[in-house]
Amino acid sequence: MLKKILLLAAVCIIAVSDSTASSGQTGVLLNNGLSMPVLGLGTWTMDDHTAEDSVYFALKNGYRLIDTARYYGNEKGVGNAVRRAIKDGIVKREEIFITSKILPCRNASEAENEINKSLASLGLDYVDLMLIHQPGYNDEESYKALEKAVKSGKVKSIGISNYYTPEDFERINSIAEITPSVVQNENHIYYQNTELKDYLKRYGVVIESWYPFGGRGHVREVLSDGTIREIAAKHDKSPAQIILRWQIQAGYVTIPGSTNPKHIIENISVFDFELSRSEMEQINRLNKGKRFEIW
Repeated sequence: MLKKILLLAAVCIIAVSDSTASSGQTGVLLNNGLSMPVLGLGTWTMDDHTAEDSVYFALKNGYRLIDTARYYGNEKGVGNAVRRAIKDGIVKREEIFITSKILPCRNASEAENEINKSLASLGLDYVDLMLIHQPGYNDEESYKALEKAVKSGKVKSIGISNYYTPEDFERINSIAEITPSVVQNENHIYYQNTELKDYLKRYGVVIESWYPFGGRGHVREVLSDGTIREIAAKHDKSPAQIILRWQIQAGYVTIPGSTNPKHIIENISVFDFELSRSEMEQINRLNKGKRFEIW
């Protein structure tokens, strides 16, 4: 099968109207022509009840990107929050970008079933992005099921997660009719994976960062970094805000997770300042190629 012709040769940042106006948020144009907010809420480790409360609060305070997965076991809570926010007039469905993920399945039929279960759990007619959660047996067949879901309208965009090298990406891309739009990986100041990021530019593929603060057990270490704290003091911002701003300006989409209302608001309040080229370079130099997880 012939590959889908890319609509863009490179990723560009565009302003998103209406849906993110309250937070001043911007979006990234994916290689399929759709726009994805550059900052969202991650829901890993949340149960249904906590996810519902956190997602609803986030949507009420300007978030338009929400990330979940079949593996998280909280799609029902995420979906409840989305539908409640729509019912309450906070947001329209087309203004929200919902991401979920399926694990590699034994065959395409099983993967199709997982996609359908995801939509049923969310209580939504479609998701904006569906990812293969990690490499695994027959993940190529699972990816083909995602392509079928795009054609049927159940999924708008597709991609992969926890694929860290150009070779990992090409193993899926080589059998793809639809080029992945997003690769979601661990990315933070100590693991920037610029090799993959630079490689994916030729396809207009966006890297989305989970654990932008290093993840549980490492948040204190990352937020206490001297360079980050120094830059934060100059801008009168928190270290977390500096890291998120760096991610956005560096071209990543970022999805910090939080159940704390104060932190949820703090994390999205990063669109009223910019880091200088010198500050960006300082943070770029913090890269140690150091991952904290083994996904």
